[in-house]
Amino acid sequence: MIAIKHCPSTLASGYDTYSPQAVRQLFDGKTVSPLLDFGIDEFRNTGEIVRAMKRISVSGVQEKFPAIISENKICIASEEDRSTYIIKPAPWDETISTRKQIPANEHLTMQIARQVYGIITADNGLCFTKDSQMVYITKRFDIMDNGTKNEMEDFATLVGRNEQADGTFFKYNGCYEDIASAIRKNVSAWMVDMERFFELVVFNYIYANGDDHLKNFSLIREGHDYRLSPAYDLLNTSLHVSGDDLGLTGGLSPNVEKTDVYTNTGHPCRLDFDRFGNQIGLVESRVKRILDKYMNLPEQTETLVAHSYLNEKMKRNYLRIVNERINRFIRNSE
Repeated sequence: MIAIKHCPSTLASGYDTYSPQAVRQLFDGKTVSPLLDFGIDEFRNTGEIVRAMKRISVSGVQEKFPAIISENKICIASEEDRSTYIIKPAPWDETISTRKQIPANEHLTMQIARQVYGIITADNGLCFTKDSQMVYITKRFDIMDNGTKNEMEDFATLVGRNEQADGTFFKYNGCYEDIASAIRKNVSAWMVDMERFFELVVFNYIYANGDDHLKNFSLIREGHDYRLSPAYDLLNTSLHVSGDDLGLTGGLSPNVEKTDVYTNTGHPCRLDFDRFGNQIGLVESRVKRILDKYMNLPEQTETLVAHSYLNEKMKRNYLRIVNERINRFIRNSE
């Protein structure tokens, strides 16, 4: 059985289960066991799991299952249940040699985003199967307390990308200014959400999320208005696969002049993000405030990595990758 020494949600020290803070945030005050009484592999080829996967509308290659809390346990939701959680085991694609570390990677990256940088994220944690496999769990932010579902649209839909017209990799086609333009068009308080979006783009670059595509940003209805949804699917993808710096093929924007560093190396630096922030309508002082936060590696990030459920080698690689990105970011671009 896996040794639980830190809260499997907040990563606070000294807990062998979810901390009181995690109980409040993730489970609405319910005491829930982090230990599942089933193994994901047991259900892999069963009709129940296949049906469960089809009921999840969130896109992506990683297997996702709807879940509920029942009798203080995390359970797969039945067809009659309104799922309030999503659980994500390690991908079954065995070509990814480090696949079993992916749930811990996503959990850690989401916690860093929230705790270190104040980014609004979906509530999340880890749970563990009978054979000690890690499973990522996230609370659905589109389900209200009364069980009703809030309207939500991802930016692939909002900018008009789809598989029929744009091919298999449609969600990667575009640039981040496309998303910014859609925010300005669809959000009344667009300046507030534009800042949130801008910081997410910067965070994803520094923390090496090369899968930050159009479907990993969404708007959600709040009353009569749409707002940028909490962040989700944040992952240091470079820990598992090599890829591009940014998840969209068009980069930040074709309307922003690249620095010499970006042109010569293919890697953007701070000045590129500064120019992008100006391009999408943000005030210079606000852009600077956000960019200043990413000029070095915060001690709190190191602590969270140390407390995470990544193995020791992956912890070292995680910090190495982030430090490399920071070094790219702070290069003199003139």
